[in-house]
Amino acid sequence: MEPSRSAPVTPERLMQLSWGFAPPLIIEAAIHHGVFDHLETGAKTVEEVAGLSGASVRGLRAIMDALTGLQLLEKTGGRYRLAPEAAEFLVSGRPKFRGTMFLHSMRQLLPNWMQLREVVQSGRPVHREGTDSAQFFANFVEGLFAGNFPAASKLAEALGVQSAELPVRVLDIAAGSGVWGVALARRSPQVRVTAVDWPTVAEITRKMAAKHGVIDRFDYIEGDMHAVDFGTGYQIATLGHIVHGEGEAGSRALLKKTFDALSPGGTIVIAEFLVDEERAKATHALLFAVNMLVGTEAGGTFSFGEISNWLVETGFRNVRQLEVPGPSPLILADR
Repeated sequence: MEPSRSAPVTPERLMQLSWGFAPPLIIEAAIHHGVFDHLETGAKTVEEVAGLSGASVRGLRAIMDALTGLQLLEKTGGRYRLAPEAAEFLVSGRPKFRGTMFLHSMRQLLPNWMQLREVVQSGRPVHREGTDSAQFFANFVEGLFAGNFPAASKLAEALGVQSAELPVRVLDIAAGSGVWGVALARRSPQVRVTAVDWPTVAEITRKMAAKHGVIDRFDYIEGDMHAVDFGTGYQIATLGHIVHGEGEAGSRALLKKTFDALSPGGTIVIAEFLVDEERAKATHALLFAVNMLVGTEAGGTFSFGEISNWLVETGFRNVRQLEVPGPSPLILADR
């Protein structure tokens, strides 16, 4: 029997990875210059987009051709139009706009990642003089709403708040865009949300609650989530993508504080980028762990097993996963 021959090893994938920086930078430049917005009304030439945007014909031609190669634009006879993916997610006025994350990544995250070699050497994150943590989050949390809303809506359905006959008090910890509280409040007039966040970020929460017609059922506790008093008597508490920034010790402290704020039978909900137990396959979450290395003192990404253990040791029971749209399921547990 002839021995099997494996496919030859080539450098092709490594070459593709070496240019991995290019697509997000090109997309960010296109968003900045309004390329997708200008094409929303129909196909245009580079010269027409230049006239509308004020950017150079040479510059626009280069990035619009590249976007065509990336299948975000389509080109016929020198006229460019939006491909379906770009039309759905990269036009700034549309409800599902995801472009904010490209702006955030290129302007706020990339400068820190450029120091990754030094961070790996020291094990300490990048520190920038004058960085205001509250303002850092305020600059991009609104853009996270669209990406998390499908999962938040699925959560509201799963918790059955639409059938509530008695008041349901929700504690939305580090509320940010308010997406978890908004989705729950939209399901039932019985829901009342207490949003916890820094004052600068709470302004974004107010804006989004007003936009979605539930501002009259939002209360606010403004300040550091570790320092403020949550109060007690909540039926639901949400921690939407908070654990990764806190690390194990900070997360355990926050879980204990949340446990004390919930009524008996109340439910905690954790949204996170979960890694597999071997930390070998969940590529997005593993890359995000490096982002936490660069940007936080103790943050990282964790598996369902790790977070489940923390919950049980805190006193929670019935730890489970809820499949939702997005890269990871939600983790639920009861007091």
